[in-house]
Amino acid sequence: MLSLLKKLTAMATPAPAPTQPVAPVASKVDPYALGLYDAKLSGWFNQETNELFKGFEVSAQDTLLDVGCGDGGNVHFCGMRGAKIIIADIDAAKVDATRQRLSDTPAREVECHVTDCNPLPIADATATRVVSTEVIEHVDDPAQFLAELVRVGKSGALYLLSVPHPSSENLQKDIAAAEYFQKPHHIRILSEEQFKTLVSDAGLEIISHSQYGFYWSMWMLLFWEAKVDLSNPDHPLLNHWAETWQALMASPRGAQIKQALDAVVAKSQVIIARKP
Repeated sequence: MLSLLKKLTAMATPAPAPTQPVAPVASKVDPYALGLYDAKLSGWFNQETNELFKGFEVSAQDTLLDVGCGDGGNVHFCGMRGAKIIIADIDAAKVDATRQRLSDTPAREVECHVTDCNPLPIADATATRVVSTEVIEHVDDPAQFLAELVRVGKSGALYLLSVPHPSSENLQKDIAAAEYFQKPHHIRILSEEQFKTLVSDAGLEIISHSQYGFYWSMWMLLFWEAKVDLSNPDHPLLNHWAETWQALMASPRGAQIKQALDAVVAKSQVIIARKP
C-alpha cells in the first residue's frame, strides 16, 4: 500500500523533462508539478547523470526491482534508461497500470508480480538495483521484508530505500485522518536510528542517509484541513501554499532556504545501501 507522498509523487511524474530542474510557471500553480520540481532539487530524477536519486545510478545493463512500485513513477525513469525492470506490488491494478506506463520506454524487459512480498516470487541474486520507497512503514515485519529484498539482490547490488521521516509524521499525528496511521497505511513511525539499524541488521552497508520534503510535509498538513480530493486539490490553503513555495524557489536564496527547512521537517528519509 502506498503512502500519500508516494501517490503524489507518482501523479506528478511527467514525460521526460530538461536535464536541469525548471520551476513551473503558470497562472495557477500545479502542486504536483511543483512537488516534482522540489524532488528534483533534492536529488531525484537526474536525467543528466541517470541517477534515480543522488548516488543511485541506473543503466541499461541493470536489472532493477521495484518492490511496492505503486503507479510506476520511479520505474518509468529507470525504464527510460533501458534497464530490465521487475515490478512487485500487492495491488494488481497498480501493477497493471505500471506495466502499461512502461510500454513507452526502452526497457529491455519488463517482469511483473502481484505479491505481498512474503516471500518475493523472485530467484536469489537476481537484481543489481533494488528500490522500495515508502513501503516499510506499512509492512507487518520490516526485518522479514528487508531480508527478502537482500535475498534477491546480487552481490554488489545497490539499494534505494525510503520511509517517512518522523519529523513530518509526528507533526501530522493529531491532524491527519485517523486511517492514515492505521493498517494498511502507516502502522509505524521509524526514527533515523531505527531505520539505519533495520537496514544494517539486514546485512546491507549504508552508503548515505538523507532527508527531504518540507514542501510536501506542509502541503499534507494543509491537505487534511482542506478536506479536498487528491485528484482535484483545489482549496485556498493549498493554492496559497503552492504559490508561496514557488515564489520562494524563484528567489535568490530559495534553494538554500529549502535545504535548511528540509533539515528541520522532512517528509522522507532515504538510504542508499550496498549488498556486500
